[in-house]
Amino acid sequence: MQGSARILLFLGNLGFGNPSAPFSAIIISAGSTSTQTPNLPQQRSIMKTTCDQAPSFCPECGSRKIIQDGGSGETVCEGCGLVIDDPTIDTGPEWRAFSPKEKKNRPRVGLPLSFSLPDKGLSTMIGPLGRDALGKRLPRDTMNMMFRLKKWNKRSLGNASENRNLSQAMRELQKSSEKLHVPSIVQERAALIYRKALSRGFVRGRSISSMVLASLYVACRLTQTPRTLEEVARLGSIDKKEIARCYRLLLKEFNLRAPVPKAQLRVPKIASEVELGEGTQRMAIDILWEAERLKATAGKAPMGMAAAALYLACVMNGENRTQKVLAEASGVTEVTIRNRYKELKRVLDPDFFVSDSLTT
Repeated sequence: MQGSARILLFLGNLGFGNPSAPFSAIIISAGSTSTQTPNLPQQRSIMKTTCDQAPSFCPECGSRKIIQDGGSGETVCEGCGLVIDDPTIDTGPEWRAFSPKEKKNRPRVGLPLSFSLPDKGLSTMIGPLGRDALGKRLPRDTMNMMFRLKKWNKRSLGNASENRNLSQAMRELQKSSEKLHVPSIVQERAALIYRKALSRGFVRGRSISSMVLASLYVACRLTQTPRTLEEVARLGSIDKKEIARCYRLLLKEFNLRAPVPKAQLRVPKIASEVELGEGTQRMAIDILWEAERLKATAGKAPMGMAAAALYLACVMNGENRTQKVLAEASGVTEVTIRNRYKELKRVLDPDFFVSDSLTT
């Protein structure tokens, strides 16, 4: 049979059921057909080689330089760039382990734990009743029993006063975080702060809304997220003084030190409101870094300094933005912007405005 085409087809047991059952193979050639039963180790090695092999050449240019892109999961030809195989689905976990002990401790089922959920995502909910997993209708007795189980399961989740408090607080925190457009890490930090305040009894005698907003503002300050107390107070009907009082209480009782807010972090927020270009934003940030080096920003409100730096950058770049427009976007008065603008012009060296950092 030299020179004739041969096709090997595997039949029989493929590893399911009884693993010790023999494999059967049919060898089809150009004029004869025969049946053989190869030994099991040889059969497994042939199957393993066939399954693990990637495309050996490119169907477009014939190149054998085939690479597997780990980021996108695509099989690409290095010669012509043809995508030979579509992205493969990664069915493994989203976490990585670097030791056997770490791998043993990390496996889990479901979403990761979240402090922003009242039960941290660990509770069990009974879904709609009526049918079983196969789609068949449940008997009436089973329906009544499942209805009672669902009712008592729901009652047990909010039975304790602390659970009811957390349920209401986390709902308000979710709404406030969405309105304030803060990252999820800030929301998680605020939820953790509120949980600690609830466990130590600081919420008793105070409104839930004020403590939630105070926790959110503390989280914003700790993570350097540019949100002002006025913006947080506008989220609810709570007075700003009450939120500030709860904010000082949390800092004192938990011994927290909020970093000094930087004016540079406020520049993108104001610039996006008045639609300024990237070059003007970079120039305003350079101005603020130079003013901070000269100790000109000490004791000044960061939002006012950011608005004044943006106004100075607009004047230098020729972008027409009035002080009134910047004042409305930043939440400060025109007088504040005007005073900070004059201070920046007086403090900064005239050679700084023609330096390479501002002309690039």
